Order: sequence, then structure tokens, then C-alpha cells
Amino acid sequence: MKILVTGGAGYIGSVVTEELLNRYHSVIVIDNLQEGNREAVLPEAVFYEGNFGDGKLLNEIFENHRIDAVLHFAAETTIEFSMTNPKIYFENNVVNGITLLNAMLEHKCNRFIFSSTAATFGEPQYTPIDEKHP
Repeated sequence: MKILVTGGAGYIGSVVTEELLNRYHSVIVIDNLQEGNREAVLPEAVFYEGNFGDGKLLNEIFENHRIDAVLHFAAETTIEFSMTNPKIYFENNVVNGITLLNAMLEHKCNRFIFSSTAATFGEPQYTPIDEKHP
């Protein structure tokens, strides 16, 4: 499969990218490097530096690679910003998310995994965090 990984230069995205490559998938990474590191992306993956909300770039990626699935790890997770500057959250998580979904629909890509964060729950009392966690 050809899989687009948004946020693929971040911790989770880079680990998932490595695992996908180990399973012989073709991986295309898009990351704006706001939180990620270019060095975290293995050279076997195709890398695009940019924002997953850039419709023109997404169209280029989908046209050039015929993406089969998207794994989305590029949502804003810095809890402080959700209170001090909710516009950042809204633009990245909602507006850019809709742009990504629209690009997928336009290119008939209907496999999507969205990864969120447990950071919204604060410091865990135990791990792994389960449904019974306070």
C-alpha cells in the first residue's frame, strides 16, 4: 500500500513510518517540522515539508503517489494553546483536517486513521491509561 503519514517527522509518526516501511509499504510523509525533525524520517520514505492543510500540496502528493490510506498524526496537541490561543487549535485541527479529508475524497482515498493524544487527560495515575482511568 501507499500510505501518507501526516506528522511523520514527529515521534509517533516517525516510529509508525519505520514500522510501515519494515512491512514493505510505500510511505509518503508530510510534516511542517514545527514539532518534528527531518532526521527522524528514514530515507526510504518520500518526504514533503509542508502543512497538511495546504490543498495544493496535498493534491500534488495524491496525484504523484496515488495514496491508498492516510495516517494522521499532525493534529495540534499542546494543551496550553487550546486555552491561550484556541484559533491555533481550530485552524489546525478543524480547518486543516477538513482540507485533508476533502483531498482524500477528491482522490478516492477512503482509508483514514486519526491519532489523538492522551495529553488532554493530564498526568496519568497509571499506564497504560484505560477507560476506567480517573
